Amino acid sequence: MGTANQTTSVTEFVLLGLSAHPKLEKTFFVLILSMYLVVLLGNGVLILVTILDSHLHTPMYFFLGNLSFLDICYTTSSVPLLLDGFLTPRKTISFSACAVQMALSFAMAGTECLLLGMMAFDRYVAICNPLRYPVVMSKAAYVPMAAGSWMIGSTASMVQTSLAMRLPFCGDNVINHFTCEILAVLKLACTDISVNIISMGVTNVIFLGIPVLFISFSYVFIIATILRIPSAEGRKKAFSTCSAHLTVVVVFYGTILFMYGKPKSKDPRGADKQDLADKLISLFYGVVTPMLNPIIYSLRNKDVKAAVRNLVFQRHFTR
Repeated sequence: MGTANQTTSVTEFVLLGLSAHPKLEKTFFVLILSMYLVVLLGNGVLILVTILDSHLHTPMYFFLGNLSFLDICYTTSSVPLLLDGFLTPRKTISFSACAVQMALSFAMAGTECLLLGMMAFDRYVAICNPLRYPVVMSKAAYVPMAAGSWMIGSTASMVQTSLAMRLPFCGDNVINHFTCEILAVLKLACTDISVNIISMGVTNVIFLGIPVLFISFSYVFIIATILRIPSAEGRKKAFSTCSAHLTVVVVFYGTILFMYGKPKSKDPRGADKQDLADKLISLFYGVVTPMLNPIIYSLRNKDVKAAVRNLVFQRHFTR
């Protein structure tokens, strides 16, 4: 009873933000705002061309359109909050708003993990079993695959967010982050969080371990099939159809695995450096990666480049 009486109900959190140096905030504001606009423009164009160009009405570009929409939603769930933090001396966020922001970010990240796995399967079928591709990757198959990724990601997000926000927070409401990142919020709980740690471990296996293994095995078979193609031109053409996806996978999973898979420091000084590293990694996979995705797909995909040119020329000539 004594512990319960000493517990203060937290109604809002304080976000420390990205940087503790006011002189750097204007620079960060301009830089991150510019990247956010590139994310919106680049991914918005990809969504438009995958919808408007009939040549791109295939499973691969359907997944790509979903990925672009995910990237827009993911950055929008955190970047406006980050930008507002640069303009507000003491950035506070209500308990409920923190829960919503956490749930959205977690859902988008989880869905993207699964969606990248679905895209790897699409490339596996296209290269290793091209004759069966129209049957295996029919609309009746790839639409439920994408919908399932959204559903599983959203369900896991609701579970993790509800587990985190039901914890008691006893007075300390300062989140050492620029968003309500779940690991940063869990540090403020004044009770045992072993259930949260176990559930996060299970979630990491589902959204990181299994997709990474699935993608790795898919590309082992893809590369083995490509190497058996007799002509150099044929090998180059086959590899070009999956090189963009492979690049995105390496960038996205590399940063997110480093974020959630690295050991935690027990030294206070090491913990401070770790908090800064966590912020920078979150910024990278939350802003930089969504900005790079459309650039990677545009530069390494002739169909996308042709569709963008056609869209631009059509808009130009219709004016």
